[in-house]
This record gives sequence, C-alpha cells and structure tokens, in this order.
Amino acid sequence: MRVQICAVGRLRKGPERDLYDDYLTRFDRTGRALALGPAQLIEVEDKKGGGMSAEAALLDRAVPDGALICTMDERGKVMSSPDFAALLATWRDQGWQDVSFVIGGADGIDPALRERADASLSFGKMVWPHMLVRVMLAEQLYRAASILAGGPYHRA
Repeated sequence: MRVQICAVGRLRKGPERDLYDDYLTRFDRTGRALALGPAQLIEVEDKKGGGMSAEAALLDRAVPDGALICTMDERGKVMSSPDFAALLATWRDQGWQDVSFVIGGADGIDPALRERADASLSFGKMVWPHMLVRVMLAEQLYRAASILAGGPYHRA
C-alpha cells in the first residue's frame, strides 16, 4: 500500500525537514516487509492566492485516482498509536493500493474536500502548524509500522 502525504506549502531545509526525512526513511524500511509504503511527499502551492478552494483543487489533483483520502484536521478522530497502526493494517488488508493523507495550508482544508474524505484524523484538540503535522504524521507512520512488525519502538 503506497502512502502519499499531500500537503500545501514547501517544507524547506532545516530541523523539521531532517526529522521528516528520517522518519519517512524508517517507515519505508520497516514497512516494506509489511506491504506498507513506500511513502511520498507531494507538495502543492497556491501561487495565485486563491485560498482554501484553490488549495483543495491542487490537493485533489495530487491524490492518485482511486486512493483512500484521509484528511489531517483538528475536527478529525483522535486515536492512539496502536489504533492508528491497526487502521493502516485494515486499509492495507482491504486492498487499498494508495492512501493519501491530506494536510491543508494555514487556513485548513476546504470543507468540500473534507466532506469527500474517507477518513479524518487529528493530533488532538490543539491546532498544530501544518509543517509540523508532516513531521508528526511521518513519525506516526514509522511508529505504526514498528508496532505492526512487533518491534520495540512503541512502549505503552
């Protein structure tokens, strides 16, 4: 099951990019034996300033045809890391070829795109910077693969 992280904006070089790259590399390495991955970052930018609806159109084009869409949204479901791992395994076992996690820009995700999503997840009631959400998602993907592999990374 391929994973896309479709996000508004560019993650520049720096500590966030280093962490993101490290966790995605770990996810790809750990997930391969579990039929999870590879993961790919697809970044879009609304250079014309069209707001959420323009960003939604760009994100929509970034999502592969037939992919499961999961928005990362403050209104989404909050779950534990083991539950997230189980959800990924369920999607894989249901035969999804592509799962796209969608991260909006500073103003969030357009309501029309949120409504079309198959799932929506949240990292809690607090609002997180959208660039940091990429790092947190990459880490949780790696943690999920480690949990599913029976590895020692997750200690409850």
